[in-house]
Formats: sequence, structure tokens, C-alpha cells
Amino acid sequence: MRTYLDDILAAHRAAAAADDRSFEALFEQARAAGPVRGFRAALERGGAAGLAVIAEIKRRSPSKGNLSANLDPAAVAGAYEQGGASCLSVLTDAEFFGGSVDDLVAARQACALPVLRKDFTVDGRDICDARLMGADCVLLIVAALGDDELSEFLALARSLGMDALVEIHDESELERAVAAGADLIGVNQRDLVTFAVDTDRACRLAPLLPDGVIRVAESGIQGPQDTARLVAAGYHAVLVGEALVTSADPQSAVRQLVSPFHS
Repeated sequence: MRTYLDDILAAHRAAAAADDRSFEALFEQARAAGPVRGFRAALERGGAAGLAVIAEIKRRSPSKGNLSANLDPAAVAGAYEQGGASCLSVLTDAEFFGGSVDDLVAARQACALPVLRKDFTVDGRDICDARLMGADCVLLIVAALGDDELSEFLALARSLGMDALVEIHDESELERAVAAGADLIGVNQRDLVTFAVDTDRACRLAPLLPDGVIRVAESGIQGPQDTARLVAAGYHAVLVGEALVTSADPQSAVRQLVSPFHS
């Protein structure tokens, strides 16, 4: 049975195989890029204050279709920052999520927040590209990568001054993430086979996450009732997309998530 993730990864790996750009040349360009903003550090500060919110800019999803196809990434990024978000996440996958590099560039220029490039990293050049477009953090999905790739990409991101959000879905993936040296781990509550959300997944896995790791809960987070459970379970941050991009007032929507935990 083919899944959403299978199709997405097949497309990205095919694109990487057809990419004839030199990794070495891209790496040197990426090393010369401007300073990063410190994604993990921003989450650590936000978590110490009660809760950090990674607010996502996302036009569509494979399971839901259009969420906010005509959104203005600069305006939304500014609203998120005013609402108290600690970081941004910007979808750059075009085929499946309707995103673009331009969305990330516009969002980052419109605010001072660190930015995660939310995409499907399958090649070292993806990480170099992320740094060149201005991303401060990349997404590494454990289910999409072999152990060698995971370790290699984590080291590459760090060599460019970037952070890496290492995304897991279960206990075995958590073990692999920890073995690779991940210090920023996201528990995605969305099933990669069915795209259904299990809102208890993050709480179940929370006791297994090691000390010293910044803990992020992803997917299925709608409001303060959800975030209260996750903070109580030990999460420092939440990544929220759909509930924010579909809101008529994204600034207030972020503030409602953050304000109960910040004095």
C-alpha cells in the first residue's frame, strides 16, 4: 500500500537524482551565507517562559487540500510575530503543499523570527539550499531517512550553523533520533500512512524523551486546551499550522496559544 509519504519521497528523491549541481560548490556558498537566527535557542527561551510556538505558513496539504491558498506570507509572518510566536515554519514543497522558496524568503524578511524550512530533506544539497534561502533550521524526518543519512544530514546542518528538527512518530524512531545525536526532537501526531491525527501520541512518547532535548509536539493542536496537556507532559514547544493559517485573525490565534503560559 503506497502512502502519502511514499509518493512525496519518491518525487523528492527523483528530483535529487536529476540534480547535477555540485555539492561542494553549494556547500561553500552556504557557508558564506548570512548569520543564522538560532532556532533551537529561541525555542529554549520560549519554553523557559512557559511555551514556545512555532507558527507555520502552509497553503495546502495532501489530505485537506487548500487551507489558505492566497495567503500573504509576509503579512502572516508579521502577525505571528506580533502574536508572540518564537519561530516560523514555512512549507517550501510546491507539488504537494503549494509552497515555495519565495514564501520562506518573504516570511523571513518580514520578521525577526528564526525560520524552519519545512520540506522533505533527502539530499545534502537540500540543506545547502535551505541555508541559501535564509532558513535557520531544517526538518529531518526519521521515517524518510536511513541511519547514515540522518547522522550525515544532522552534521551537515550543524556545520552550516543551522539547527535540525528531527521528527519522529514512535519509539523506534525516537531511538534512532537519539542515536544520531538529535537535540531538537519533534513528535508528529499525524500518522504518515493514513494522515490521521492521534492527539495522545505526543503525551505517550513524552516520558521517553531524554533530558537535554528540546521537545516539540506537532499536528492536531487546535487551542489552549491542547497546549495545556502538552506543557504538562513536558513539551517546550508546539508546531501549529492548520489552526493558524485558517484563522481569520492569526495574531490573536497565536496569542491565545501563548498567553496562558506567559506571565
